[in-house]
Amino acid sequence: MFRSHVLVCGGTGCTSSDSEGIITALEEELKEKGLQDEVKVIRTGCFGLCAVGPIMIVYPEGSFYSEVKVDDVPEIVEEHLLKGRLVERLLYEETLAEDTIKSLNETDFYKKQKRIALKNCGVINPESIEEYIALDGYQALAKCLCELKPQDVIQIVKDSGLRGRGGGGFSTGLKWEFTAKTPSEQKYVVCNADEGDPGAFMDRSVLEGDPHCIIESMAICGYAVGADEGYVYVRAEYPIAVNRLEHAIKQARELGLLGKNIFDSGFDFDLHIRLGAGAFVCGEETALMTSIEGNRGEPRPRPPYPAIKGLFGKPTAENNVETFANIPYIIRNGAESFASMGTEKSKGTKVFALGGNIKNTGLVEIPMGTTLREIIEEIGGGIPGGRKFKAAQTGGPSGGCIPAKLIDTPIDYDNLSAIGCMMGSGGMIVMDESNCMVDIARFFLDFTVDESCGKCTPCRIGTKRMLEILDKIVTGQAELEDLDKLEELAHHVKENSLCGLGQTAPNPVLSTMNFFKDEYIAHVKDKTCPAGVCKDLLTYYIDPDICIGCTLCARACPVDAIAGAPKQTHVIDTDACIKCGACMDACKKTKAVFLI
Repeated sequence: MFRSHVLVCGGTGCTSSDSEGIITALEEELKEKGLQDEVKVIRTGCFGLCAVGPIMIVYPEGSFYSEVKVDDVPEIVEEHLLKGRLVERLLYEETLAEDTIKSLNETDFYKKQKRIALKNCGVINPESIEEYIALDGYQALAKCLCELKPQDVIQIVKDSGLRGRGGGGFSTGLKWEFTAKTPSEQKYVVCNADEGDPGAFMDRSVLEGDPHCIIESMAICGYAVGADEGYVYVRAEYPIAVNRLEHAIKQARELGLLGKNIFDSGFDFDLHIRLGAGAFVCGEETALMTSIEGNRGEPRPRPPYPAIKGLFGKPTAENNVETFANIPYIIRNGAESFASMGTEKSKGTKVFALGGNIKNTGLVEIPMGTTLREIIEEIGGGIPGGRKFKAAQTGGPSGGCIPAKLIDTPIDYDNLSAIGCMMGSGGMIVMDESNCMVDIARFFLDFTVDESCGKCTPCRIGTKRMLEILDKIVTGQAELEDLDKLEELAHHVKENSLCGLGQTAPNPVLSTMNFFKDEYIAHVKDKTCPAGVCKDLLTYYIDPDICIGCTLCARACPVDAIAGAPKQTHVIDTDACIKCGACMDACKKTKAVFLI
């Protein structure tokens, strides 16, 4: 028995900040102090609060240490694990109380969250099947195989109201039912782990922190629809997720939880991993299946839908990682428990990757219907630097922007759709007044143009023409009629593209034109960028009434575009200026440099 457990985040975010080095130093320091048999070090998945990583939690106290460095390890071992004294300088500030340590669930970041898909992330060692089983793992699969008929399982999932978390929001239970009712000697289950949205890392974190949950869920799905084989399609850029998933599959096979005659039920099911090369279009289900088959990842016309004719031409049930991650909870606790959370048409919880100009970047799981204001101001901790919230981009390149005036919008499928946005897989990028919305739309469309597979003309050519118009706008070369052309073209691409990539590619453009039309007009008519982002529309100017001739700006200029003697007013040569902003940064104290 160990008297203390030290949990260190082993997710990609903290690993990139050397959490592996922290774990190694911990193990070495504990051995040196003779504590290796008293203190257990556990590598976990993501805790969610990525903004303060690397993260370490010491139990049974529940002490939450943040921004830990390798050099901090000797002090933690000496003071906390040997002498029983907290290292207060490393404690997450919100957990500090007068006489005690507050629970993480009492902090602003966690108290409004409800963790279902993320239930085990940051709690267990994802490479230990025993720890997963200790927290009710594989009980849902046992219940299905030993107590329920396949149709019973499908009915529970339907009654729960679970909708696909990959972006489409289609009923999971109905998708399974269609697959089950399609006659075929061979059927498949596919997990879409090809998470390609910029700033999204929800599925990756679940695979890294709780891989057995996905294995169990896919086996349940296989039993429900009549499939004995499954594929997890995961992008190769997720090495930690891939390694942990491979390890988990091996463990499950060794314990008879994958393979032949699971739980002596007569049900056979096994899993394979297929690595994606990073093509965004392979997040679309038919392109994904085409890629698994060994072909170039291009979408297929629908219908027929994958439930009728999917992988290798056979009926296929396909869901993304987060959708599957909800299944064990639903089976163990019942449809009513899951359906009691959320809104009338959007049940349960939703995981978001919170990023951008927000204090608490990281992974959050909130009940459907939570308002954007609660996410931004309470869970997210607000906008740093005293700046004002401007918009939140949801759904990545397929989504839209929610403006500040709609900050009280409850987040669910229907409310987002009503304002021209979409849930998407769960990326949420927060923007403040320093962001240019035209530039944001151009960024996402540029990404889509690069990722288009080129199979259909509206997407291949239409998105390229849209990007060309946006390029004209941000460089001050557009006319007002270009805005009409852009909007008309966006609707054409949206209505005529073959797959979801092209059909949703215009969303960032249309939503920003809807809510921030004044910024587009300012770029076109006034040839200015209100946010000061688009370089071709910027002019740097030194105010002669404020300039004290300190020469800091001239010394900082990389192209010698600023003239002036010491203690005399300086002047910027606008023709030579490359608009890098170095002069403004250098003049922060005097504030004589302006953008006009």
